[in-house]
Amino acid sequence: MTVGITEVPRAPGALPLIGHAVKLGREPLGFLRSLRQTGDLVRVDLGTLPVYFATSAELVHAVTVTHARSFEKGRLYDRVRPLVGNGLANATGPVHRRNRRLVQPVFHHERIAGYARTMSDRARALTGSWTSGQRIDVEQVMGEYAIETLAETMFSADIGRPAVESVRRNLPVILKNMLLRAASPKLLDRLPIRPNREFDAAARSMRQVIDEVIASTRRSGRSGQADLLSLLLDARDGDTGEALTDEEVRDELVTILFAGSETTASTLSWAFHEIARAPEVERQLLAEVDEVVGTRPVTVEDIPRLVTIRRVLDEVIRLHGVTLLMRRTTEPVELGGFRLPAGVEVGFSLYALHRDPRLYTEPDRFDPDRWLPERRADIPREGFVPFGAGNRKCIGDAFSWTEATIVLATVLSRFTLRAIPGHTTREAASAMAHPDHVPMEIIARDA
Repeated sequence: MTVGITEVPRAPGALPLIGHAVKLGREPLGFLRSLRQTGDLVRVDLGTLPVYFATSAELVHAVTVTHARSFEKGRLYDRVRPLVGNGLANATGPVHRRNRRLVQPVFHHERIAGYARTMSDRARALTGSWTSGQRIDVEQVMGEYAIETLAETMFSADIGRPAVESVRRNLPVILKNMLLRAASPKLLDRLPIRPNREFDAAARSMRQVIDEVIASTRRSGRSGQADLLSLLLDARDGDTGEALTDEEVRDELVTILFAGSETTASTLSWAFHEIARAPEVERQLLAEVDEVVGTRPVTVEDIPRLVTIRRVLDEVIRLHGVTLLMRRTTEPVELGGFRLPAGVEVGFSLYALHRDPRLYTEPDRFDPDRWLPERRADIPREGFVPFGAGNRKCIGDAFSWTEATIVLATVLSRFTLRAIPGHTTREAASAMAHPDHVPMEIIARDA
């Protein structure tokens, strides 16, 4: 029997006027995981705004695939629009379908093969700068690598240098404040507090610099090259011949920078952290890298053979994935036995979904072997959606996996990384559950 929206159970702990905002702000990851204890569909109040969270794999699949046409991007994306504009992450309806068609060729497998050479060259340059016994902050090193490599594939080297520097300077500031900004009431944006000032200044600076790079590229006549910027400037709709405007190009570039850099940096940082704590997994990885790659550069042809690395990456992204996504109903829709009217905000957390004990045995344990074919069959397909699902699935997933695989194989061919005694790495919530600090020591394998 279908019942009305007023019957949806409410998460405990709401306060007058501010609802669950304090609980979400203080312990976002624990709060999101706790919602399944209340039900498959749970009401959470962000200030005075009710958001209905889908906590089961079946309901998340219904929102993202089965009933996808009944939803549009919700409040979360409205709140980050000052950063990413109307790029693929935010666009809806016909605009989203058109822009996805235009951007899709940028991530064709032939293009990714070209990007892989840049990824491999930069990974070898990074390991070439290391010495045995050196200590590094892995999350910082991987963040800089991801930003520099992504920017090098996006812009021709000379003309894109200002954009690279802007991204390195501003993106960490944006990521630090992203989740709080998205979950807080809009009226708080105007408060002259430090997080607001830092977020607004960083977003404004990054968009302005990229605007200048796009204009410079247009003036120089340097489109037609293989970098992402040129491909976007040259893109034409196959049906109408229509091109992206400079503003649309900017929005897509910012979206790619934002999504691609944090995903790769966070995944790699957690991978090195988890591998160092799992000697048997590390042994398997080193044996695979030695057999497939040896000491030569990693190529895109090696990636299908690096199956242990793929299992490690799958397990890392399961454990430390996307924190919060939202949709808004565009028409009445039934969800989990409840009738939701149009205009209702619906949220879900892939991070919480991927740690659901109903789907995974020992869900908090790092266990790459759960992705062996004979065990993976026990995990429902809708229970593992690291890059989303349906027509909103991340367009750059192959790019990110290629980059992460190449970096892991390149590093492990020469070095192992060891945790610094006495430090505990913790999760920090942003777009992903990224690590707060990962200090490690580099040990040369031939030492």
